[in-house]
Amino acid sequence: MEESMEEEEGGSYEAMMDDQNHNNWEAAVDGFRQPPPPPSSIPAPAREPPGGQLLAVPAVSADRKGPKEGLPLGPPPPEANGVIMMVKSCDAAAAAAAKAVPAPTPSSTININTSTSKFLMNVITIEDYKSTYWPKLDGAIDQLLTQSPGDYIPISYEQIYSCVYKCVCQQHSEQMYSDLIKKITNHLERVSKELQASPPDLYIERFNIALGQYMGALQSIVPLFIYMNKFYIETKLNRDLKDDLIKLFTEHVAEKHIYSLMPLLLEAQSTPFQVTPSTMANIVKGLYTLRPEWVQMAPTLFSKFIPNILPPAVESELSEYAAQDQKLQRELMQNGFMSPQSDQSRKRAGDELAYNNSSACASSRGYR
Repeated sequence: MEESMEEEEGGSYEAMMDDQNHNNWEAAVDGFRQPPPPPSSIPAPAREPPGGQLLAVPAVSADRKGPKEGLPLGPPPPEANGVIMMVKSCDAAAAAAAKAVPAPTPSSTININTSTSKFLMNVITIEDYKSTYWPKLDGAIDQLLTQSPGDYIPISYEQIYSCVYKCVCQQHSEQMYSDLIKKITNHLERVSKELQASPPDLYIERFNIALGQYMGALQSIVPLFIYMNKFYIETKLNRDLKDDLIKLFTEHVAEKHIYSLMPLLLEAQSTPFQVTPSTMANIVKGLYTLRPEWVQMAPTLFSKFIPNILPPAVESELSEYAAQDQKLQRELMQNGFMSPQSDQSRKRAGDELAYNNSSACASSRGYR
């Protein structure tokens, strides 16, 4: 009797648990069988909700009961509609946030990048070069070209060198070299016109001043532009700045005046001390530096100031050399200079006087 009651109680408990599990599963299946939302409400691309693998399980008949015949027992899977709506709300919030921040336009990006790079790199535009940097160089070159030997020039060599350095680094070497050549060319053309207007008696002296002033200016101009010379003229043009500037004086001054200058030099040579020896030496050496071929115009004149111009002396021409020396001595005597005999006598007298004085001093020291 008791055993039958226990069996009935156990059977009723199992039946109750089967009914409960069956009701839970029916509720879950009904939730999954609800009609899907309209296509417009489904965001693209469609996302697979969590637990989507359970959606792929084939439908189970509601008549089947028990844990052995149905799916395993457990909590019902989440609703697919709730997951889709949550994903849709997240996508809508992200889209709204993206619309709230305006996308940068290409023009604004370019302007920002340009201004930033200009600030960082300190870019020198061609307008900056023409308005700021070249005027400083132009004024300094003017002062160097017109200075007299020994004059003080109130310019900052460090500032000029810095301007040249910055312009070379900013790729303005070609423009700066062109401006320098044009500047010096204009100066030399003015110098040539002034020489043409000079009278013959001042022509040699003024040519000497122009030549010395220009060569002195090159000693300052070339070092100031040494950075441009090293990284542009020597590298790209295969030349040297000093040679180019000397060539400018040759073309614009010396070549235009050589045929007027040389006869005056020969005439001054025939008349002793018409032109000071220093002036004659400066002009002859300067002409030889500008163009050595000009020696052929007056080899005797150049040979007096530049060695190894004439061919070596030969024994057969010694008499001619002696005659030239005698002629020079006669010219010196005619211009008031004493004869060699008088000079020797004076030298001997002076030597004797110096010897007597030294002897007297020695005797006085011995007496003491």
